[in-house]
Amino acid sequence: MAQWWVPAPARCRVERLDARPGGAFVTLMSDDGDAFVPHLDGCFLVVDDYERIVFTNAIDSALRPASPTPIAMTAEIVLLDHPDGTDYRITVRHGDPATRALHAELGFAEGWGATTDQLARVVERL
Repeated sequence: MAQWWVPAPARCRVERLDARPGGAFVTLMSDDGDAFVPHLDGCFLVVDDYERIVFTNAIDSALRPASPTPIAMTAEIVLLDHPDGTDYRITVRHGDPATRALHAELGFAEGWGATTDQLARVVERL
């Protein structure tokens, strides 16, 4: 996950990854590879092996309500069989239209697109 979770050239460090409902999901990121800062402190809501993962940063890794900066969101990743491999679908939900607009303004589509491309390159090497 550290190889693809944040858009390059930024680097990722996975601090906690407990992929089960209620499990912690904590990552750090670095622009220079030395100084790492908080990136995501959330938890998994749903984990259906090989099919679906739902996580949020609106609840932190200690299962406390959170107000993350710059936005709170819940993401659902669905993996489906496809004749060419795997159909990878992401749906991100925000609390209100203003938060969704802010996420878009901050480069949400570009960032998630970059990480999806990075994930594909990692998987194709396996």
